[in-house]
Amino acid sequence: MSAPARPRVAVVGHVEWITHGTGLMPRPGEIRYLGDPFDEPAGGGAVAAAQVAKLGAETLFYTALGSDDAGRASADRLGEVGVTVLAPVHEGPQTRGIASVDESADRAILIIGGPTSARIDDPLPWEDLARCDAAFFTGHDSATVAAARRARALVVTSRRLAQLIESGVRADVLIASASDPTEAVDPDLLPVAPGAIVWTEGGHGGHYATADGGSGRWDPAPLPGPPLDSYGCGDSFAAGLTVGLARGLDLEGALALGARCGAHCLTGRGALRAQLEEGAG
Repeated sequence: MSAPARPRVAVVGHVEWITHGTGLMPRPGEIRYLGDPFDEPAGGGAVAAAQVAKLGAETLFYTALGSDDAGRASADRLGEVGVTVLAPVHEGPQTRGIASVDESADRAILIIGGPTSARIDDPLPWEDLARCDAAFFTGHDSATVAAARRARALVVTSRRLAQLIESGVRADVLIASASDPTEAVDPDLLPVAPGAIVWTEGGHGGHYATADGGSGRWDPAPLPGPPLDSYGCGDSFAAGLTVGLARGLDLEGALALGARCGAHCLTGRGALRAQLEEGAG
């Protein structure tokens, strides 16, 4: 299949209004100050959608928003980077969060409120997913996994393994972690084998296995600057991988694009400031 001139990519997932800052999260009984704070729409779905748009793809973001200023600001800020936000407005506050980063560049996150992502009974143009070249899923409703499966290629994070299994559909790529037990995957326990499973290894790249018995590794991309903040690196990687598949790249080519996206994100504060732009790097 020839690569589309400008791929259409969907992200089905969540958004949180995140306050980023520097310092350590307090332990019980402590009071700490969050330094250099700033706010942005983030969470796995929003980060991935922003990165998809910055890679030049037509971007549809299926999500849900709160009815407050943070919900409206989330839609506005994502729209500014080229994301088409498709979201019902749920009465009540937007889910928020606090993310702090220390000298190691590793982040800690505290989410305030429940997950905000679209459900299949929300009045959204789910039929448009059938006209997408690829979709990335990080939502909370298994029925929306099946909707996302209408896209030519489907990428799913293992953070939503329960929804994928419940949906009964086959992912083209399942993204797991080789080091984080909350994102671990045992291929033998999957009722429907994905086309490929990729296990990320942070700064060491990662490895993959395909349903037809293939396997391999990918190398980390060089950092374009000093590491500052790991927030959003994994979701930027997933977005790059998804766009690569939408462009018609093979798995290794898509993984290389994902690695570049993750490396760029690591060099900026927060999730959106240093994401890879189309034609950059």
